[in-house]
Amino acid sequence: MLSILQYGEIVRLHLRLRANADQKDVSLDYNKLQGFVYRLLQESGYVGIHDKEGYKFFSFSNVFPYGDMAKGNIRHFIFASPNRKIIEAVAGHLESSKNKQFNIGDCSFTLSSFETLDYSLPPAPVKVISATPIIIRIPAYNYDLYNVPETERMPRYIYWRPTISFDAFIAQLSANLVKKYNEYYGTEIDVVNLFEQCYFKKPVHTRLIINGKSYGVAASLWEFSWNYLSPIQKRIIGFALDAGFGERNSFGFGFVNVMKTKSASNSPTP
Repeated sequence: MLSILQYGEIVRLHLRLRANADQKDVSLDYNKLQGFVYRLLQESGYVGIHDKEGYKFFSFSNVFPYGDMAKGNIRHFIFASPNRKIIEAVAGHLESSKNKQFNIGDCSFTLSSFETLDYSLPPAPVKVISATPIIIRIPAYNYDLYNVPETERMPRYIYWRPTISFDAFIAQLSANLVKKYNEYYGTEIDVVNLFEQCYFKKPVHTRLIINGKSYGVAASLWEFSWNYLSPIQKRIIGFALDAGFGERNSFGFGFVNVMKTKSASNSPTP
């Protein structure tokens, strides 16, 4: 049984990567970023984690800031997990990898430095922003519940998009986070609405590469804010800041950040 973190506790690794050459932006190459993360995990002793069924319980940012790089430019990357053992194992591997070359796709970097970020979700009011797109599926058995237009319905499920009820997105996202939390901790918390104020920023159409095949996916970017957080909301949202919002977190989707405020201590924001 994994030990439960304190309410809203967040554990992340922040990597600073120095570009070894003039090279193209890699920030939106999710498949290449996923490969980089899995190599880190395997080299840290977590061999075969990509074969685990279901949720992987980690998330990661883009390489940021965005844009093409000149040799010597510094880029940042954040890896997060509610599992402290994973964070500690990767940190231990990175400690022996300073000044080592890392490849992300065709891009080459040297690990300049890294740090562990261990902090708590600040007290409300608090705002969270999606740094990478959030993917949410609407299962076919909920089509009538959410009045999904007939023209949008597909066998088994569809990916949420703005033509579908915004309430459907929030309800399915809440269910997703509670399900992940229960699976990770072995609890049986009922699905509750975890959100208070939600601001839809824009849709994102992207692609997943699974077993060598490319699949189109609808995703979206959001901001979420709370004027009050109950203890269970704070616990689950804090967990989700590391595990990721929505689906396909191990592909680089659903990575979220606490927005910086004068009263909150936060990680670097991609």
